[in-house]
Formats: sequence, structure tokens, C-alpha cells
Amino acid sequence: MGLAALNRVPAVVVATAVAAVPVLAGVPLPAAATPQAVAAAAKPASTAVRTAAASVRAVGAVRSVPVVRAGGTVRAVRRTPDEVWDRIAECESDGDWQADTGNGYYGGLQIWPPTWREADGLRFAARPDLATRREQITVGEEILRQQGWEAWPGCAADLGLLPD
Repeated sequence: MGLAALNRVPAVVVATAVAAVPVLAGVPLPAAATPQAVAAAAKPASTAVRTAAASVRAVGAVRSVPVVRAGGTVRAVRRTPDEVWDRIAECESDGDWQADTGNGYYGGLQIWPPTWREADGLRFAARPDLATRREQITVGEEILRQQGWEAWPGCAADLGLLPD
């Protein structure tokens, strides 16, 4: 991937025990791709989500967060921007992270209880609607890893997260 392509991908500055470095899939990003530069562009939310969705399709990963283990080894953990999760929740539950509508799915991301259990959601709460937004997103990341965006087929399609 060329430098120009990296500038279009959302970045995150991550503070680790070693340093604060903007990264994507373990590759340092140029200064122009820092969150401050992205914020300075002042894109409307819909444009930012479309950009993030395009990055998901083009790169296969949105962000990579370095995690330093006790032995000093570093590995990258992929994360989807919160803006994308907020748009999924807006589509699935009108943005209500405590949604319990009686349809058998719960929380902002409308997660089915067996899926919540399989994705280790019980470490946070008995059901998604009883967990915080951040906890639901953490479990959502695991569901995404296991099932892909097909776990939210209608909304993921609406947001352009599924292949054409």
C-alpha cells in the first residue's frame, strides 16, 4: 500500500509502554494521517463513516492497536472506528444501546443472546442491553472477527460494509 493510500485510512494514536505511534496493521502512518489531521478536515459524520467503510473494504482492517504483553512481545489487535459501530447501532436500534424491544435481540447492536455468549459477552453482562456501549463494541469486535459484517446483514449492506 502506497503512502497516498495510507493517508486516506483512519488512524489512531496508541499509547503503549513503548511510545505513542499512529499505526495501521503494524505500519507507522505519516503525520498527515493522525487523528488531529483527520479532525481538522472536519468531515461530516456520514462522510467519515463512508471513508471508514471504504477503508474496511479496501484494507480488510480498519485500525491496528499495538498490545504489549508481559514478555515484551507486541502484537496488533484490529479495531473498527467507533463511528462505524455508532452507525450500526443507529441502524439496528435507533442508537439505543440499552434496547430491549422484545424481538429476542438486545443492545445497540441487536445481539442474539447465544451469540453474546459465544463472543464472551458474559464477562461484561448477562445480556447486551445490560452492558455499556464500550462493552457491546468490544463484543461486537469479536462477533465481527468470527462472522464478519454478515452478522449485521441489512445494516452492514446499507453502510457499504459488505462486498458489492
